Amino acid sequence: ICDTILKLLDGSLISKASNGESKVFYQKMKADYYRYIAEFSAGDAKTKAAKSAEDAYADAEKVAEKDLPVTHPIRLGLALNYSVFLYEVLSKPDEACTMVRKAFEDAIAELDNVAEDSYKDSTLIM
Repeated sequence: ICDTILKLLDGSLISKASNGESKVFYQKMKADYYRYIAEFSAGDAKTKAAKSAEDAYADAEKVAEKDLPVTHPIRLGLALNYSVFLYEVLSKPDEACTMVRKAFEDAIAELDNVAEDSYKDSTLIM
């Protein structure tokens, strides 16, 4: 199932994404599926999946930093999932905590500027 979804993401969804929000959403989804594979693999398969996940998370993070406000629910979800990956798959708890703490603190600082329609989603993720 993961491979089928990854092919769909790479084959059409990511390349056809027309704005920052959809690009981040699909790149995050790609990273998440590689993370799932890494969590249940061993040896070279785990290493390869972890590298692919890390690359996809990094790509999503670059677009998110450029195109999405720090309070955007997709950007917050990306930070949360990326930090889980760092903690669980790469065994980097300090880096994971630093990443998610920064995302939380940045979002808290801008909480007064959150649009009413995304306030609940943003605060739930935080």
